[in-house]
Amino acid sequence: MCGAPDKNKHRIIPYGIMTVFSSHNNAMQFPVQRLLNRATWVKVHLYLALIAGFFFALMGLTGSISVYREELDELLNPKLVIEQPEGKRQSLDKIMAAVQAAHPNRYGSWTLELPRSAHGMITVWYDKPRETFFELHAPLMVSVNPYTAEVVAGRFWGQTATTWLLDLHTQLQLDRFGWNTVGILGLLLAVSIGTGVYLWWPGWRGILDALKIRHHAGMIRLAFDLHRLIGLLSASILLLLAFTGFNLSYPSVLETLVGSSGMEHGETGRNIISTAIPNNHPVGLESAEFVARAPFPRAELRRVTTPAGDSGIYRINLRQGSEVNHRHPYTTVWVDRWSGQVKEVRDPSAFSSGETFATWIWPMHTGEAFGATGRFIWFVTGIGLFVLYVSGLLHWLHRHGKVKDRDVNFIARDGVYAASLLGTGAVSALRPLFYRLQGMSYRAGLTLFRLAGLLLQRAKRDAPHVMKGCTTLWQRLRSTLINRQKRIGKKDWE
Repeated sequence: MCGAPDKNKHRIIPYGIMTVFSSHNNAMQFPVQRLLNRATWVKVHLYLALIAGFFFALMGLTGSISVYREELDELLNPKLVIEQPEGKRQSLDKIMAAVQAAHPNRYGSWTLELPRSAHGMITVWYDKPRETFFELHAPLMVSVNPYTAEVVAGRFWGQTATTWLLDLHTQLQLDRFGWNTVGILGLLLAVSIGTGVYLWWPGWRGILDALKIRHHAGMIRLAFDLHRLIGLLSASILLLLAFTGFNLSYPSVLETLVGSSGMEHGETGRNIISTAIPNNHPVGLESAEFVARAPFPRAELRRVTTPAGDSGIYRINLRQGSEVNHRHPYTTVWVDRWSGQVKEVRDPSAFSSGETFATWIWPMHTGEAFGATGRFIWFVTGIGLFVLYVSGLLHWLHRHGKVKDRDVNFIARDGVYAASLLGTGAVSALRPLFYRLQGMSYRAGLTLFRLAGLLLQRAKRDAPHVMKGCTTLWQRLRSTLINRQKRIGKKDWE
């Protein structure tokens, strides 16, 4: 019939909520499908590495060192270590008096941080000294011997090796701009790791072959195999570090999603002031600590912040045994220095699921949530991020003719096996070395197995809170999306 449609000329094929037309049996490829092919992800992974890879490696190295920042600081400054502790600890009032005598022109609030070992110093913090007032974070750190109340050292944050490296890790030495940039780098790292795992995936039948390290195939092949293997083993931890790092840079995002406030790392919660009339008998630090321990008699004292001005108030930070934060716990008691009364108490056991989730961000990022084993694995993972950058860059330079491939041989010299990049003809002595590596891998596997057991125990204990938090998060996201769709006039979102 004239004008009747030819059913074989045009076919309509539904594709999700889109429609794809084909002509003469040649289906037009869906644009998103063309975009999300393997070649595209290779480019994304490559360009991220070329643009931000150096910063990823820098974050990894500085983060690894910062895991053991306190230990390294004591190694570089032996005077901060008390070799043989003798006697009882001096009162907090006497220690504070010694600090004020050493710094008589510094007025306002001080924070005393108690050591976590019998050999450590008490660190007394002064947040905004005039010497570094305009810097983002550069408090004065006064180290005091807790047994003698002797002021041992006074240093500014950022002017010691370990704090300078930590500033490089957290803000690239660029203050607020660097702080925000590091958060964006966390998101980019998550994308890089995700694309790397996707590109590595060989299918179930090719997993064993993909895990092999072909050391006889040359330097470039060895670097590429190490790149894939290290990336796979560290992917889950790197994703966790990227997620927590972003939330540390942008805490308001997490607070909005989980409905928490005042949960930022280092945040003190509410700003509480004294309403009592000043008098001639203010409460001292020791008395304030004694009063604060009443609600938590078994808690460990971590910090005491002194009042500032007549309306100032003592803030006592304690750590309960159930808290995952060791250095910055959330148990807080505010004590009025004029009346000696407890003004307010913050108890983590009464936190909502969203607030409980927020308390995990800092200890998960530093590894302290998983003890000494977790900190060591975090340290190795940071080094691995640097190795990923170097090995990937080496492979890319080789592909562009900038680096030549070489044979890799392990040559025995005087009983010591050393890696050598030589030409052909070198005598191989790989077997004894790989026996050693096998033993090291076995021990590393046991360590990872124990860590997995610890994670399972914690997951079992905290599963109800996590599930509740995820449910709350989903409800908030769903509500936000629905409200947004209503605002733009799309009532039929569901």
